[in-house]
Amino acid sequence: MGDSNDQNNDFVLIHGSASGAWAWYKVKTMLEAAGHSVTALDMSASGVVLVAHSLGGLNVAFAMEKFPEKISLAVFVTAFLPDTEHRPSYMLEKDLSLQTLLKRSGSLFLESLAKANKFTKEKFGSVVRDYVVCTQDLLVVPSLQRFMIEHNEVKEVMEIPADHMAIASRPKELCQCLLEFARKHA
Repeated sequence: MGDSNDQNNDFVLIHGSASGAWAWYKVKTMLEAAGHSVTALDMSASGVVLVAHSLGGLNVAFAMEKFPEKISLAVFVTAFLPDTEHRPSYMLEKDLSLQTLLKRSGSLFLESLAKANKFTKEKFGSVVRDYVVCTQDLLVVPSLQRFMIEHNEVKEVMEIPADHMAIASRPKELCQCLLEFARKHA
């Protein structure tokens, strides 16, 4: 199997109806053997649990707005959690340090967000939301996390004594939060 280029890609494989992630096992193995990163998703009938970290919260919010019926739970881990009252760019416009990071040359991210419509209560608002506050975060500080929680209908909040990268610094505690949220709300 000849590669058209030397670049390694990330493949996300999504099965059709009446099958599961298992259906991709041959293709997945071949792509991995060619040096690519491959994830085969198992799309259960009950919907998915989306977990967002940091700016990933905005991406999850857009998914919630577009596909609310497919998402059983959205968990925000020290993540940006927009509301239905303001445009998605609202929090970022208030934070000058984040704004500077996002305004790198060639990036239209902040400009695109400023033009985006508000999220709706009917779609975005219909998805159950939980939040993990990382109490030692110096980027998305706890007061900002709590502000976003207060301006949303968050079902449950858990706190862990972690910095912004709880994924790496407190994986066990984070995993326990995710399992508990899924058990109760997914």
